Formats: sequence, C-alpha cells, structure tokens
Amino acid sequence: MTSHIDDAATLREAMVTALRDEGLITTDLVAAAMNVVPRHDFAPGEPLEKVYQTNTTLVPKIDAEGRQTSVVSASHIQAIQLEQAHVRPGMNVLEIGSGGYNAALISEIVGPTGSVTTVDIDTEVVDRARAGLARAGYDHVNVVLADGENGVAQHAPYDRIIVTVGAWDIPPAWLDQLSPDGRIVVPLRFAAITRLIAFDRTAGSPNLTAGNYRLGSFVPMQGDGAATEELIAVTPDVGLRIDQNSTLTFDVPALRKALNTTPVESWSGTPFDMPDELELYLLTNGPELPMIHASQAAVDQGVVDRTVRNGTPALVRGGTIAYRVKRENPETVSGYETGVVAHGPEAEQVGGELLAMIDAWAGGYYRRNAADIAYRPNTADTSSLTGWHTTKRHGVLAVAWS
Repeated sequence: MTSHIDDAATLREAMVTALRDEGLITTDLVAAAMNVVPRHDFAPGEPLEKVYQTNTTLVPKIDAEGRQTSVVSASHIQAIQLEQAHVRPGMNVLEIGSGGYNAALISEIVGPTGSVTTVDIDTEVVDRARAGLARAGYDHVNVVLADGENGVAQHAPYDRIIVTVGAWDIPPAWLDQLSPDGRIVVPLRFAAITRLIAFDRTAGSPNLTAGNYRLGSFVPMQGDGAATEELIAVTPDVGLRIDQNSTLTFDVPALRKALNTTPVESWSGTPFDMPDELELYLLTNGPELPMIHASQAAVDQGVVDRTVRNGTPALVRGGTIAYRVKRENPETVSGYETGVVAHGPEAEQVGGELLAMIDAWAGGYYRRNAADIAYRPNTADTSSLTGWHTTKRHGVLAVAWS
C-alpha cells in the first residue's frame, strides 16, 4: 500500500512538472493543488501510469449511440481551466458538470474559507463524484444532482463558474448566480467549433467580455442546455458541419463531383503554427464557412488532405470547395507552411479567396488571443457589439478582430 502511495506521488509530481514545462500551469496555487489531490481516487482500477498522463481522459461513460456523455477530463485541460479561472483562496465556486477530481482541485485552492459546489444531471456521475471526493478527503464539497442549465441557486452568488461540459449558450441562471465581478470559464460551442473562454462580467451589467480563450474539447451538455449541429454528408466519408442556427445550403452532388477532380494547390509562405487561431479567424471574419470533416478512409484514399481529419474551415462556392492544408517548409519558423487545396470548376478563384483570408490573418492577427469576444444576454442592448455575430437562445455572441 505504501509503495502504491509513493508511486502515485512520484507520478503526480512528474505530471505537474510536465504541465509546467508546457506552460499550462503558470501559478503555484494550481501546481500545489495538482501535486496534492490524488487523481487516482477518482478513477479506481485504472493503471497509475494512465491516470497521471497529461493528455488522457478517464472513466468515460458511453450512451446507447456510442457517444461519450461524461469523462474525467485530461489533466492538461483542467490545468488550463484553473489558470483561466484565476481561482483564489476564500472564493465560492460553482462547477457545471461533475467528475469529482476537478472539484477537489478547486477545493484545495479555495481552502477552508472557500466553498465549492459541483452539479451534474447524471445520477451515476454524481454518485461516482461523491465516492471519489470521499476517498480523497474532500467530502465537504457540495455535490448536487440537477440540470446544470439552472446552476445551483442555493449556494450563490459565485465568484467563479467553471463549466466542464461543452455548452452552446450561457443560460440566464449562470449570470444571475455570478457575483458582480465574477468570471465564467466555459467551453462555448459556436460556428461548429469549441473555444474555452474566460468571460468577465462588465461592472454593473450582465454583459460578458473576454480576451482569453483556448482550444479545448468537451463532452456536450445534456438537459435543457443541449444543442445539436448538422453534419451534411458529401460522401460517406466526407461531411460539412454547420452550427444549429446556420442558414448555409450546399449543392451536394456538385461538391461530390468536385472531390473527384484534381485539386489546385496554392501556398502562403505563412508558418503553420497556431492553426486554432487561424481557424477562429476564418470562421468569424468573412463569409460563413462550414467545417469540413473526413474519416481516415477518405484521407487514406487521397480524397482529402490529412488536415481534414479533425475538421478545418472550408470555403464553398457552388460546386467548388477550398480548405486549409500544410506542407513542410524549413524556411518557416515552425518548419511547416500554410496553404490551400481547392476542388471544382472555380478552384483557382475560390482557393485564391481563401488564401487571401489567410494572408490577412498573417498580416494583422498572427498572435495568441487576437480576438475580442463578447456576450450580451437577450435583456441587454446589443447595438454596441462589433464584428461577427451569432444569435443564440439566451443572447448574442460577438467576435471582433482589432
């Protein structure tokens, strides 16, 4: 037993060191919490080496259709969220979506003068979280079975609300339960992508603004906050994903035909790094674009480039489609160069248009957190919002590039 504990402590220290080296842990508070909380207590039966890997999710729950509905997030994601949230001792924190481990980390940071509430819609997940928190010595955390869309009014107001499920919108209850100078860290879904955004409340108003966002992937929210996206099949192995409120339509037979034509390539000279920043720019600074996704089979057959495997923005004009790719180029900083592949009768024109958008990003916004993101609830005045807009159930999200 002593050996097991010692092994866990050694692996935990190595995990924290790796996260510090990657720049994901930047504060001593987060480092100390992740060095103390026994992550293995929230994943009984899993090998210790797996538990303390930085990029591994744990204890997945799978629904009848084979989709993950709950996981204990990878430790690198939890480190990012905690650093974004800027949790401090004495704070009152609400976590939307429970697994237990993250709530324990938050509890360790807020200390005895703070308070943590974690809520989940799934009875099995709540029971698992309670058991893990009890094993790890954090059974003072408030664990609530409820729909996270409604928050937990009983323990409000909250200095921080940390959302650990993919949300399509920010419900009124979260804003009602947030303190006047509070922060919400939420993996927000828009334009068929997710960004982990740290929103701050504008003093004296319900408005939220953010200049800090990161890439992140989360299981989707269930209950009243659930949302769906549409995947339009071009072939059995290639599809175009659009947001649920999108008005885009496509000539699918023409696009299917286009994918069987010889592609036209063009190259920008721009280094292929920060692809997530470029992706956000392309989706929120011009015509509405879908995300093109493909199976490994489509890549292996040479139908699409390998960069499509995990999704990338596509510019579609009638029967022509263009999307971003990369190639090796030792003359760039990253060793790779950004380019465009286009298929269809107007491949050169459409490919050139997308390449011009990439060049515009490289010339003016080639940096981290170049976008300003704002959210206004339906009860607020939206006339001052600038940039790209999307209307959601409870408010309007805007992304501006300046």
